[in-house]
Amino acid sequence: MLVRPAVPADLPLLLGFITELAEYEREPDAVKADADALGRALFADRPHVFAHVVEIDGEVVGMSIWFLNFSTWEGTHGVYLEDLYVRPTARGKGAGRALLRALAGVCIDNGYARLELSVLDWNLPAIGFYRTLGAVGMDDWTVQRVTGPALRALAGA
Repeated sequence: MLVRPAVPADLPLLLGFITELAEYEREPDAVKADADALGRALFADRPHVFAHVVEIDGEVVGMSIWFLNFSTWEGTHGVYLEDLYVRPTARGKGAGRALLRALAGVCIDNGYARLELSVLDWNLPAIGFYRTLGAVGMDDWTVQRVTGPALRALAGA
């Protein structure tokens, strides 16, 4: 098993994984990204989003897409895991754990304070998996999001 940073040649696979994840999360029509947009985000001169892929026997079977956040209380960055996905045929072989281990390594190597992620409350297998790794639910916090017309209105547009 090999975890490595994604390269431009991985873009079709990454987009496929994103689509598969959206289908799993019951949002099959929600993906608006295409390979060009994803490529610009991941492989810009100074990217703000990053990706790793995991290979088993030379085949890419999963990915993590992440970016830096910042804790004002800790005074340092952390990693926010936007997407973690492993193809169903490769689950249970340690690929997800390997991707998360790599991100934990990014945190430790750079002095970052935390690795954070969100998980749907109905996704009990994922919640159980994250808990086995030491993740703690932030039950006192709820995610708030402003998008679409509300975002345009807030911006005064």
